[in-house]
Amino acid sequence: MSIRPRKHTQQVLVGNVKVGGGAPIVVQSMTNTDTADIAGSVKQIIELSNAGSEIVRVTVNTEEAAKAVPEIVKQLTQQGYNVPIVGDFHFNGHKLLEKYPECAEALSKYRINPGNVGKGKARDPQFQQMIEFAIRYNKPVRIGVNGGSLDQAVLTRLLDENRQLDTPKPLPAITREAIVLSALESAAKAQELGLGKDKIILSCKISNVQELISIYEDLSNRCDYALHLGLTEAGMGSKGIVASSAALGVLMQQGIGDTIRISLTPEPGAARTKEVIVGQEILQTMGFRSFTPMVIACPGCGRTTSDYFQRLAQDIQTYLRDQMPVWKDKYKGVENMEVAVMGCVVNGPGESKNANIGISLPGTGETPVAPVFEDGVKTVTLKGDNIAAEFHALVERYIESHYSSN
Repeated sequence: MSIRPRKHTQQVLVGNVKVGGGAPIVVQSMTNTDTADIAGSVKQIIELSNAGSEIVRVTVNTEEAAKAVPEIVKQLTQQGYNVPIVGDFHFNGHKLLEKYPECAEALSKYRINPGNVGKGKARDPQFQQMIEFAIRYNKPVRIGVNGGSLDQAVLTRLLDENRQLDTPKPLPAITREAIVLSALESAAKAQELGLGKDKIILSCKISNVQELISIYEDLSNRCDYALHLGLTEAGMGSKGIVASSAALGVLMQQGIGDTIRISLTPEPGAARTKEVIVGQEILQTMGFRSFTPMVIACPGCGRTTSDYFQRLAQDIQTYLRDQMPVWKDKYKGVENMEVAVMGCVVNGPGESKNANIGISLPGTGETPVAPVFEDGVKTVTLKGDNIAAEFHALVERYIESHYSSN
């Protein structure tokens, strides 16, 4: 199955990053530091940026956080990082933007949740106030509806209308419509206030895979705003990765989505950068973008009782990813390279020939030699105790000879 053309959406410029309008799908992330902790926030943003996050969102929930934002952006700039910083506002965003104009100016985008912008009579004036700040400072806005904080006024209205029908729709259908309508009505209101379509990104996040797919299919059919995809509260570990991959993969295959975030719950002690890597790998394995050389490795079986090939594959993959911040400007196209690390003779030589460079390590009972293939041709056979180090050097030599711009 071929990749379907992306659905046309309005392009939005977030800092120096293009979102929508046919631009490559953007990977973004969010810090989990206290934004008021300037040093900690700067450190994590740099880590996320180095991992490949092209936009980073921070929580702006207190006066201390709002005061910290300009200094965070300043320190990032001084260290050579121009990654756009997005302010995530709930409940009191209108007050913080008014009181701290330096924060409003320093941010590259505002994220507004229609369900948390205000209640009752306060909702519309507070939403209007935030849009007016976006217009004043020429900032784009993501109107981000979330199923866990859905605007109850919209839901109540639709439920009342549904009761009047001869055949009322089931509650899940009404809830989906409320989520989509909340986003569309808020966007229309923002445009009425003077915010251009080229300043609006929409998202409608929930934690159920099938519901998320249905919502975005509907949203995409009803507008041409740039769309941010994400399965909210995806969960931990493999569950969060699988759920996000399933939902976003189905949508992107249909041409839906301009920017993504993988909302993983970090495991204790795990790096925040995991969500960035997962986002990149989803895009790269689906053929949308390339970020870092990919390592092809077999799963292992009774023929591969040694973990030698597993350790070598992990070592090579870690090395390739760690080097990408240095390589991305030095070696043009290196992100498209494939490296095969195989564990026995069954598929090893074939997969190694198909990769740019590959090694077929000996399996159980096989001759203790490891043929290396470069662009389909066997170039050398490695033996002895230094196979890992020698293959590492061959990979480096291949990169230097095939991708160097010098």
